[in-house]
Amino acid sequence: MQNETIIYMIMAGIAALLLALFQYIYKSKVKSNIKYVLLALRAISIFGILLLLINPKFESNTYYDEKPTLVVAVDNSQSVSYLEQNENVNEILETLESNAKLKERFEIKTYSFGKSVSDLDSLNYNERQSNISQALKQFGEVYANQTAPIVVVTDGNQTYGSDYSYISKSVKQPLYPIILGDSTIYSDLSIKQLNVNRYVYLKNKFPIEIIVNYNGNELINTELKIYSGNSVVFREALQFDASKTSEIISTALTANSVGVKTYRVELNPLNNEKNTVNNSKNFGVEVIDQKTNIALVYDRLHPDLGALKKAIESNEQRSVSILKPQDYLNQINDFQLVIVYNPNINFNSVLSEIYTQKLNSFIITGTTTNWNLLNSSQSYFKQTITNQTEDFQPLLNRNYNTFIIDNLSFENYPPLQSEFGKLEFLVPHDDILTKSVNGIDTGESMLSTFEVNNTKHALLNGEGIWRWRAQSFLDMESFNDFDNFMGKLVQYLSSNKKRNRINIDYKSFYNGNDDVIISAQYFNKNFEFDDAASLTIVIKNKENDNIREVPLLLSNGSYTVDLSGIDSGSYDFTIKHNSESISASGSFRVLEYNVEQQFLNADIDKLQSIANNSSGKAFFVSEYNNLIENLLNDNRYVTIQKSTKNIVPLIDWKYLLGLIALSLFSEWFIRKYNGLI
Repeated sequence: MQNETIIYMIMAGIAALLLALFQYIYKSKVKSNIKYVLLALRAISIFGILLLLINPKFESNTYYDEKPTLVVAVDNSQSVSYLEQNENVNEILETLESNAKLKERFEIKTYSFGKSVSDLDSLNYNERQSNISQALKQFGEVYANQTAPIVVVTDGNQTYGSDYSYISKSVKQPLYPIILGDSTIYSDLSIKQLNVNRYVYLKNKFPIEIIVNYNGNELINTELKIYSGNSVVFREALQFDASKTSEIISTALTANSVGVKTYRVELNPLNNEKNTVNNSKNFGVEVIDQKTNIALVYDRLHPDLGALKKAIESNEQRSVSILKPQDYLNQINDFQLVIVYNPNINFNSVLSEIYTQKLNSFIITGTTTNWNLLNSSQSYFKQTITNQTEDFQPLLNRNYNTFIIDNLSFENYPPLQSEFGKLEFLVPHDDILTKSVNGIDTGESMLSTFEVNNTKHALLNGEGIWRWRAQSFLDMESFNDFDNFMGKLVQYLSSNKKRNRINIDYKSFYNGNDDVIISAQYFNKNFEFDDAASLTIVIKNKENDNIREVPLLLSNGSYTVDLSGIDSGSYDFTIKHNSESISASGSFRVLEYNVEQQFLNADIDKLQSIANNSSGKAFFVSEYNNLIENLLNDNRYVTIQKSTKNIVPLIDWKYLLGLIALSLFSEWFIRKYNGLI
């Protein structure tokens, strides 16, 4: 409390006493001793009221001890059990959690990680991928303002995510890896990487690039073969030694028939090679008959053009040609979809052809759009012309039901520029995005789709979509979410298939470690999305005729099922409604591959590097007791006494208000009782 406040309180006490003396001693006609009681009550009332006006603040300090946190992160991936380290992990974890001195010194927090991080309930070593970088990043963020050394029990073999040796530099905590594995070097051949396009075209050759690694010192000979079924379609002899430890093999195969084609790459193993699982790898390609050609017609260069082309062509089934209006008219029959970007007077013939030939279209408007031309060239929508632009942010319509939208919320996406004024649709339409200003939904369309005369159309009322693709990368460190969204929109617009009551979204084949997720949307008879439907997927393995039935769960506006972990092979599936005779079918293939079984040793060098760079220390499995001693003797990890200062203004003290009310009431009652009023 400040000295100035104390002076004010003293003055308030003196003033209250003087006023009470003036009323009950100097001017009072009361002769009995009761006047002293009334004097005290009046002084208390006045002093309390003056205190409320001064409102002094009282401080209180609460002291407590804060122990450092010991973060124990355990690798729960399949590679741990494949390297036969699961028993060692269980022993290490039990020792760390039960050590009395560690528990006295640290607040121990245990986690497990595979592809993601979770609290440690139990270990089953069935995670199909390990993302050490994501685990370190999350621990670094959560414990950024604490003393929290991180013990990482792992083999150091990461199969997913960024390089953890780079991410570890941003973690401001000492790292203590416990290395699951030994330092013995075994001779080993492995297929390190295989690069091939997912889609190929009928009768075309498709390139294959294979990177083969050798770990050893002797001169060895082997042979690489590529199988299609039981037939060898490519073979090449290879030779390695201590100086030549890798080789890149490139070839090309011919796609002779439409559909999903699977291949297997194999290396002849060495004599007594310990790990032969990494000597083979399966891959697949989908052979398609033709490519979807899309025309992106423009008259003014803009970053949106490049962003749209990149996003659409991320799917190799699609090709985008950026053309001037006259160039498009010269080859109009070569395209299944036309994207009209910021149409002006030069687009007059283009818009006329779209309308008369009943072509599918995607119109994107912006700051230079000629709305007089656009309003007069079609009868689908009309824009009020103000010749003023405004920035509008997108708001996702969760009830959009024409196709499945997933993994995109648009909440943090930057605004687009568009014409200020009302946009009115003259035909039935569905809004994917609406405009919002300062978080308030205006109800006006930003991105909509509509169908007229057996043609499909979309309207994006705003330019600057390149910022959305950039924001997608900032949010997810990948363009995939935005590119998939644009891909689904383009797929819908470029197809003339009729609308179904059940729409399904899946891939034709999945690699062994991919998440096998199938999504579906169900619509009632009015083609309105039904979020109370009961859908089931029936999966049949073509090879052994095993049938499995799994319910679909509603999530983010669609019904999904996660089939990750099913055996490799070919599958037929049917998604059906449980009370109506409506269904949709498809087929997919899961390729055999387990990335967690590709490792023969722990990544010792990388784990020792992150320990040294973070002022920590790495330990082998047999040395984990030394870790406990190291942690207990490190002076950086001591209990810190902290205090919490609590400042309470007197006006919040309810008892003072009660005291003032009680003293005023008592004074009035005594005076009333004694006939002084």
